[in-house]
Amino acid sequence: MSWVSEFRAFVVRGSVVDMAVGIAVGGAFATLAGSFVSDLLMPPLGLLLGGADFSDLFLTLSEGSPAGPYDTLAAAKEAGAVTLNLGVFLNKVVALLVVAAALFLVVKTVNAMHDAPTPESPRCPFCKSAVHKEATRCAHCTSELPSAA
Repeated sequence: MSWVSEFRAFVVRGSVVDMAVGIAVGGAFATLAGSFVSDLLMPPLGLLLGGADFSDLFLTLSEGSPAGPYDTLAAAKEAGAVTLNLGVFLNKVVALLVVAAALFLVVKTVNAMHDAPTPESPRCPFCKSAVHKEATRCAHCTSELPSAA
């Protein structure tokens, strides 16, 4: 088997294709979350905190020409100043938290659908909740279930 056919077999395997789709969707979702944070979440938060614009929250490490103070980060960059961009970093941290929370909810939902008991699932003899047929403990009341054997 030539390396080209081996490579083709590797690429068309389901896990590689699934991973590629996941990366593409994840990149698009990260862009959406970034826009949510910088365009929708941070402006009202800035207003609540006295009109602060977090994207323009920065410290000047070295002044440019002309010398500061600079009103905005864009003005500092245009002057060639070296800045510590705290607001940009804060926006990205919040975006990461939004993405992580959304992914957590998606994974939790998918896992719940995957392992959900069906109507014909056995019932816990203690709390009467439906349990997975292979479960040894009830997920609801944590009672040890009698063996099916």
